[in-house]
Amino acid sequence: MTTSEPHPPTADPTGPVVRTASGAVRGRHESGLTVFRGIPFAEPPVGEARFAAPRPARAWDGVREAYAFGPPPPQEPGFVEGRTAPAAAAGDDWLTVNVWTPDPDPAAHRPVMVWLYGGAYRLGHSGSPGYDARRIASDGDLVVVTLNYRVGMEGFAHIEGAPANRGLLDQVAALEWVRDNITAFGGDPGQVTVFGESAGAGSVAALLAMDRAAGLFHRAIAQSVPGTYFSDALARDIGTALAAEAGVRPTVADLSAVDPGKLTAVGQSLGARMIQYADRWGQAAPTATPYAPVVDGDVLPVTPWQALAAGAARDVDLLTGHNRDEYRLFLALAGRLGQITEQQATAALRMYAPGPDGERAYRAAFPEASAGELCERVQTDWLFAMPTLRLAEAQLAGGGRAHLYELTWPAPGNGGALGACHGLDIPLLFGTFEADLGILLFAGTEPTEQARALSSRFRASWTAFARTGDPGWPAYDAQRRQVRVMDAEPTVAPYPQEVSRRLWEGYDFAPLPLL
Repeated sequence: MTTSEPHPPTADPTGPVVRTASGAVRGRHESGLTVFRGIPFAEPPVGEARFAAPRPARAWDGVREAYAFGPPPPQEPGFVEGRTAPAAAAGDDWLTVNVWTPDPDPAAHRPVMVWLYGGAYRLGHSGSPGYDARRIASDGDLVVVTLNYRVGMEGFAHIEGAPANRGLLDQVAALEWVRDNITAFGGDPGQVTVFGESAGAGSVAALLAMDRAAGLFHRAIAQSVPGTYFSDALARDIGTALAAEAGVRPTVADLSAVDPGKLTAVGQSLGARMIQYADRWGQAAPTATPYAPVVDGDVLPVTPWQALAAGAARDVDLLTGHNRDEYRLFLALAGRLGQITEQQATAALRMYAPGPDGERAYRAAFPEASAGELCERVQTDWLFAMPTLRLAEAQLAGGGRAHLYELTWPAPGNGGALGACHGLDIPLLFGTFEADLGILLFAGTEPTEQARALSSRFRASWTAFARTGDPGWPAYDAQRRQVRVMDAEPTVAPYPQEVSRRLWEGYDFAPLPLL
């Protein structure tokens, strides 16, 4: 996983100066755009502010050079090749935004897209090269904002005396910054689209359900929505276990005494042993991910599906979708691709297939599937595909509109063995084939014309949606179930995973319980 920034933070004395609510910032001219990096939207969440809701950034005097990304929030190593967190500026100013704009003219009123990174709520950084937003801003002639939010213990662990979902509260604070400041960068605060992938999509779904986020964005794009939201009881139990790994109680006072950089190892060590807690944590245990948004009744009142079905986001245009072979990436990273035994497939089916007769139903529905294919299919369905489909269905039930897609084009790396796996949509959307997951999925090869064409279509659809609410294909409905199938030759067709849809019909994606 590459860690170099796409542009070294050299000075640009000719860069335009924009005045924000906290002070003036100078950007850099890059590739026909003006780019501003590392602008604080909140105070560093350290010291007395540790584990607290974000607080507005303090004002500064003079002109602040906004050339370099802010430091990433404390986090575990990445998924690929065991690399550590991205190299970036040191310090505790984790809560920053970055802006790509064609022209910082307050009269421009361009649509705005705000990106939320994924990373299992454990890691992620807006300065990762895979999130270089210049192609989206250029191709769509709009303003793109990326941001850092707290992950892991700092952002999502249940801690006594701290608000739940601090990472989500960071995202709300960044969206408030956009509302208050983006006009000066050439953006329209009345035309904001929030978009994200994986944990970023789970965050987008949560924001749709949160009163605090109402009115801060007008369209939403959720790519591969994970179905994992914790109940308060489960989050409390996992939080106690996390604190125990650090040798302290799960309180603000105790955990504040532990250096943020050292606390990241806690989630890593517990994650490796979560399967031992299967009798208490149920379906959450095999995920090896001890963090997720918590349905706490306050910050996140109910699950996104419940909120949308009740009409919470009926005025927000929704674009959502998933990749055909989502779980194959995780099997590959674990060295298990092609190695799944019948016993392991049976365990996965019994853990995740819906209903008391789920294993038999899956085997009957996919009679030709191998053990590996069954294991992959049920976990793709449980973790990403069916939660994503259900989000679109909930939006319809609540009186809103949703457009749905499925990515079926296979990643060319590893001879195509990874298929249309999790994360493939990121290098396609951003055009960053040479960075982060793009290195694995494209195996360092020069992207083909087919890949570049699909990448261009991704950006055209996403930016058209941000501009008009129409990505270029019909809205989903319960009768025809029309979706965009994203392949070498994209088509509009009935939802391709109809067999899985029927298996999961009526299933309630409730908060994961403490058993």
